Amino acid sequence: MKAVIVFSGGLDSVCTATYLQKQHDLYGITFSYGQKASKEVKVAQQFSKLLKFKEHKIVDIGFMKDLYENTNALTNSKIVIPSKFDYSIVAPIRNAIFLSIASAWAFSKEAELVVYGAHIGDTQYPDCRPIFTKLLTKALNEGEIDGINLGLRKKIKIWSPYMNNLSKSDLLKKGYKELGEQIFKSWSCYGNDKIHCGKCESCNNRKSAFLKSKIADKTRYLDFG
Repeated sequence: MKAVIVFSGGLDSVCTATYLQKQHDLYGITFSYGQKASKEVKVAQQFSKLLKFKEHKIVDIGFMKDLYENTNALTNSKIVIPSKFDYSIVAPIRNAIFLSIASAWAFSKEAELVVYGAHIGDTQYPDCRPIFTKLLTKALNEGEIDGINLGLRKKIKIWSPYMNNLSKSDLLKKGYKELGEQIFKSWSCYGNDKIHCGKCESCNNRKSAFLKSKIADKTRYLDFG
């Protein structure tokens, strides 16, 4: 079965891909939306080859940076990235945008599965919750219902690890089992583009996942020297 995966090159998306790679032909889609962490796009390219994606597309939607204006710390250089969750790091309906574009590709590829790496630790992000995922799946299939009924399109299912009650540490264990030391090359940092800052919310979540998984974290962090 073909699966289109929203693929940032971060720990969650890389590990989610390892869950799927043996049963699915993977088609990765990575978005450049004006994020400060532009390095994740290069890392996504590297992992798409390592994980043997059938195709990998990088889609430039940099105009989103302008549309988000002063509301979002991930795209606005004047807003400091927080060290713990703050609503400034919630990019408005970012996953809805990503998943809609990914689903358009899935309908065209006759892929039946669209995937993103939301997990049970993402409770504070509305567009990560299963209720959102189910409603968006319904809406997008309704948007192609005539093609589906005519047999010209395949009905899609949007899936995330969250929907199977999987945590970030659950994903990490799977990713480490499949990729070994390569997993440390994934990119999580919101605040730096050369080395993980070790202080931003995303870096702290990464550290916590390694601790909970009891896997020695060999990621290089700026605050560790």
